[in-house]
Amino acid sequence: MRSRLTPALAVTGLLIAGCSSMPAHDSARESPQPASHATLAWSACPDGVENPDAGPPRLRCATVPVPLDYRDPDGQQLDLTISRLASTKPEARRGSLMLNPGGPGGSGLDQPIFLAQRGIPQELQDSYDLIGIDTRGIGHSSPISCGFTSDVAYYGAVPPYAYDERAFEEQSATAHTVAERCAANDDGRMRHVTTANMARDLDRIRAALGEEKGNYLGYSYGTALGAAYASMFPDATDRIVLDSNIGDTHLDRDGMRRYALGMEETFPDFANWVAARDARYGLGNTPAAVRESYFRIAGKLDRDPVDGVDGRAFRLGTFVSLYNPASYGATADSWRTMRDREPNDAPSAITQAARQMDNNWSVFLAVTCNDVKWPTDPDTYRRAVEADRQKYPLFGAAAANIMPCAFWQIDQTEPPVAVDDEGPTNVLVVQHQRDPVTPHHNGVQIDDAFGGRSTLLSVDGSGHGVYGLGKNPCAQDVITDYLVDGTMPEHDRTCPA
Repeated sequence: MRSRLTPALAVTGLLIAGCSSMPAHDSARESPQPASHATLAWSACPDGVENPDAGPPRLRCATVPVPLDYRDPDGQQLDLTISRLASTKPEARRGSLMLNPGGPGGSGLDQPIFLAQRGIPQELQDSYDLIGIDTRGIGHSSPISCGFTSDVAYYGAVPPYAYDERAFEEQSATAHTVAERCAANDDGRMRHVTTANMARDLDRIRAALGEEKGNYLGYSYGTALGAAYASMFPDATDRIVLDSNIGDTHLDRDGMRRYALGMEETFPDFANWVAARDARYGLGNTPAAVRESYFRIAGKLDRDPVDGVDGRAFRLGTFVSLYNPASYGATADSWRTMRDREPNDAPSAITQAARQMDNNWSVFLAVTCNDVKWPTDPDTYRRAVEADRQKYPLFGAAAANIMPCAFWQIDQTEPPVAVDDEGPTNVLVVQHQRDPVTPHHNGVQIDDAFGGRSTLLSVDGSGHGVYGLGKNPCAQDVITDYLVDGTMPEHDRTCPA
């Protein structure tokens, strides 16, 4: 899922995490490409990258050829589309900063403009050309498709809440259908849409930009890609910031299940906010009462959907709304609507999104299912659903539910990338203490894996995404100081609220 998500009920590839269930490489290192002296052909970006109503275009775009299969570097090539928001102060410019918004499956061409609009410091924009990227398979970079249509009630990157055995069996059948559809629509490219190959692509982009070393800022799934990049090409990387971490270089079942932990840790911030405004929303005047309203409304919608929203979509929408405290008011309003409105037969809010999200969901599945092998026995997921429904009642029976990866039919090309703890101390790990999808545990986990190469910046705050997306001045300053001046905190640090 992208780090900029709004509380929509139908969501794209979100953010992910994990620990491998199969051995990783002993060494992830590969030889970097020499910096190119050729000039990229920058031109107007594709329609839709920038809003024409916002004024003259500020971005320029170019394409970078990369091998489809790095084992055959001179074979079939893919054209990756990248964007650039150029520094306007040559005397201050120190290089290029490659960006990733998350996913896997999030288009990144507009990310330089998005971050500039969110108010990232001008000194950062002066110091770098900001580079947006559509990673392989997404958007304008040789897009892939599983062929999603509205006939499949698929929930994208997060499986639906299995409120009973029938709901689990329904999701199992859907997951199987989706896996078959992905295999049927594969033209041979899908197996090569992996985090390892995307990290190799970053090194090619770095070289094409003429940079001796690469700088990188990644959010959510972008932290997995950044961790892989820093591990595979440690000596060709300069300043790396991993913001809102999934905990490794890939997503696996344990990482997905930690979504439920993140929601339990973050929900009290929302509940406190709503309880303090009980006169307006009437959802409870204590956090406990607000929590009870959540279960009561979800149970009602499990039985009788309202406006196309059933209990599964309601839980998913609430989960996503916790990404950004600015969404709390709209979420509380929607709760009131779901509580008070009579059941009706409106079309499902989930199935309406399928065709629109086809490319995003296809990339999410390709990367997630290709990176690491998932359990194939449905009973493994059934037992996890029952356990996590009790342990994490807000969202456990969703995060533990079965995925199409259980039925994946596309051969895996290589094991997941191993985190390399030997190399430059150049990785700044940034993590809110309360994050619904990437809990603080994940930041600690990846920081431990990098050992002396990384420093952990914990932020006493709530939501998904810190730099430019959060409101903590201390955190913004620490990250800017590192990216602009190279000042890494001497020790792990916590920024107070």
